[in-house]
Amino acid sequence: MKNILVIGAGLSASTLIKYLLDHAVEYDWQITIADKNFDTANAKVADHPRGNAIAFDVFDKGQCWDEVSKANLVVSMLPASMHGLVATDCVKLGKPMVTASYVSDSIKALDAEAKKAGVLLLNEIGVDPGIDHMSAMRVIDELKNDGHEITSFRSFTGGLVAPKYDNNPWNYKFTWAPRNVVLAGQGTAQIIINGMYKYIPYYKLFSRLLRVHVLDYGEFEAYMNRDSLKYRSIYGLEKIPTMVRGTLRRPGFSKSWNIFVQLGMTDDTYTLENSENMSYGDFIETFLRFHPELTLEQNVAQYLGLEEDSMPMYRLRWLGFFNGKKKIGLKNATPAQILQKLLEEKWKFEKDDRDMIVMQHQFGFLEKDHKRKIVSSMVVEGDDHTHTAMSKTVGLPVAIAVKNILNGKLNLSGVHIPTQKEIYVPVLDELENYGIKFIEEEMDVEDSLRY
Repeated sequence: MKNILVIGAGLSASTLIKYLLDHAVEYDWQITIADKNFDTANAKVADHPRGNAIAFDVFDKGQCWDEVSKANLVVSMLPASMHGLVATDCVKLGKPMVTASYVSDSIKALDAEAKKAGVLLLNEIGVDPGIDHMSAMRVIDELKNDGHEITSFRSFTGGLVAPKYDNNPWNYKFTWAPRNVVLAGQGTAQIIINGMYKYIPYYKLFSRLLRVHVLDYGEFEAYMNRDSLKYRSIYGLEKIPTMVRGTLRRPGFSKSWNIFVQLGMTDDTYTLENSENMSYGDFIETFLRFHPELTLEQNVAQYLGLEEDSMPMYRLRWLGFFNGKKKIGLKNATPAQILQKLLEEKWKFEKDDRDMIVMQHQFGFLEKDHKRKIVSSMVVEGDDHTHTAMSKTVGLPVAIAVKNILNGKLNLSGVHIPTQKEIYVPVLDELENYGIKFIEEEMDVEDSLRY
């Protein structure tokens, strides 16, 4: 019997845990679900004979060492900053570890030691990062094998609400970590277009957008991710003239979100005096010029150069900034925390709602000096509030990789992400059995993107 230790039993781990338990008898696995909250872990086990739940504290070095030592493989679904604590023990004890998170500096520093110990630390095998890497590399490797020169790569992903449940004027609900959404994009986005480097500061990010059409789901807009340039080396495209990665939203979202950015409402670096007694109207007022002769709504519109009856102003009204005196109730709160509290109330993912993951890659290439384009698109909708699209697309790649490692089909050591064929081919093939697949369209194209 092989023992699998899964650390972290949050929502994104639901489908992962189900897969492991569903296959536990077939592959003779015992699954230990470890979480800070025992009840959360126990609920995921659901009395399965091959599963057991434990309360787990990653900062308890003795417990971490003991539990890792009992396992044949460890899956870390902890916050990214905590993976290093587990990975260090995994390397010392000779246990492979799998995680969906980006490779952290602490993980990267273990590469040489992990190789020496013959231990695999497999990272970035969720959805983004994860499915984006694997699906992109499949097409990139095929184009290279056919002798084509790849001239551009654009990749876009969004976690959204499924169309049937898209029923608010923002066309958005929180289907994953709200804090990450509120703080998204801070910094400078870096891309390259037709050989020219472009640097987009945060205050311009949500006003410089690309239009993206995805299958029969219609039009989306994309704002740029922080650093697209590093993916040139990750994907073996060091000399590519165009490299762009972005986040998808429905049209109009970014222009309205930009109001919060321009006002300073996404700032998380300072706290507001007396924030618990402020209303949301008081909150937005703190960022405006003093105009006692104007209503709050008039002041906002004038300050931002908007028409009062514009869609962005309508969205602000819908959030409740201009009516009522509802108190914020957060003491010593940052602007970002206050904004997040309001949005969590208004963008609530209701119990009957379903989420959606949308991903698209666009590959430009030369075929005998003729410009061609492949558009590869994936849309996955959630089943319910447990097995969401996010949970499925994060958890299933992790679970399939775990199976392949334990079955001896994946024999690597050191720190890796899933850009190698021996990792991505079997994972992508099996994902298709769960409806997670890409539809590819090939066409002639004139690449005239200006950004």
